[in-house]
Amino acid sequence: MSRRRVVVTGMGTTNPVGGDVQSTWEALVAGRSGIRRLPEDFFPDLPVQIAGTAAVDPADVLDRVKARRLDRSAQLAMVAALEAWADAGLAETEGVVDQERLGVAVASGIGGVTTLLANYDTLLEKGPRRVSPIAVPMLMPNAPAANIGLHIGARAGVHTPVSACASGNEGVALAVDQIRLGRADVMVAGGTEAAIHALPMAAFAQMMALSKTGSEPGGDPTTVSRPWDTARDGFVLGEGAGILVLEELEHAQARGARIYAEVLGAGITNDAHDIAQPDPEGRGGTRAIQRALDDAGISPGDIAHVNAHATSTPQGDVAEGLMIHATLGKYADEVVVTSTKSMTGHLLGGAGALESIATILAIHHRLAPPTINLDNLDAAVELDIPTTARELRGGDIAALNNSFGFGGANVAVAFGSL
Repeated sequence: MSRRRVVVTGMGTTNPVGGDVQSTWEALVAGRSGIRRLPEDFFPDLPVQIAGTAAVDPADVLDRVKARRLDRSAQLAMVAALEAWADAGLAETEGVVDQERLGVAVASGIGGVTTLLANYDTLLEKGPRRVSPIAVPMLMPNAPAANIGLHIGARAGVHTPVSACASGNEGVALAVDQIRLGRADVMVAGGTEAAIHALPMAAFAQMMALSKTGSEPGGDPTTVSRPWDTARDGFVLGEGAGILVLEELEHAQARGARIYAEVLGAGITNDAHDIAQPDPEGRGGTRAIQRALDDAGISPGDIAHVNAHATSTPQGDVAEGLMIHATLGKYADEVVVTSTKSMTGHLLGGAGALESIATILAIHHRLAPPTINLDNLDAAVELDIPTTARELRGGDIAALNNSFGFGGANVAVAFGSL
């Protein structure tokens, strides 16, 4: 029996560099950073005073009443989902998609943390009777997926993978499986995160994961996220969402949908090494990439581009370089490698989804975004990492999107031209 093929027919995003797909792509290709200084009254005692806040406030885009009933993570996801749904040509079309064959897989690494902490503050300051009656539906990790499912009437299943910084990519991989297994014809997939709050930022800072550079008076936030650079010293926290509409190929063709790319395969593994640190030799990530290649039925020579997880941490960036060499072998030097986190910061559970969009557009336009702030490449990283946008080769090509997360989670997704 032939395997059902899965294609991308719609995309939506809101993130630190843009409030939609077009503005995001233009910013990424131009190498514009979305890292900003936080407001002076944010939490002045924090050692980190910069972050990748969303370029467009989702509460300004959504209906006012609806926005107040959603945590910020769900607001971001809903904005991205509405764009993706319209981009796929489904917003004004009834009956084209059987709701019994329509599903959702939208991930989050942390969930509604701002709602949780705000209501805890209310509990302490004003008492239990002032806690919001909809606090739980707002703060639960599956709230973004559930609200998207309600909006589009998805009845084939609404899922929320939670695997830290690999969550968004795992949402895409799960959605592909649902279509391949015949459980759905259309899936809305991706990830979201909104964790720019003093508590998670303080926690990340305490574990020495966040860069403190650029937080000093007069510092330049746009230069802080610097994957693979010798001066890198931690990631910059970002927020946002990325959403894809995935369809079974024949279903998409039957309705005349525009197709951006094909999802060729995915690989999911775990390091079983440490709760926070990656395997220094990158063995778990290597297996994920190899499984993605095997699942896709492609060879290392087919890969023209890699959107790397590279977060700007000393250990993780080097480990990913080892993974790329271990899986692509002699072709590793011919692959254009990018870390868009140099511009967006790290969106945690939303990262893999946003970077899936960047990977798809790189294939679609045959153009890889740059990695900015790369002034001195770490000698331990032997990769082709352009600092300006680079054209990709012609013909049928494939690209990888890598995501790795706390707990040892590894996800690689392979996309291809169609």
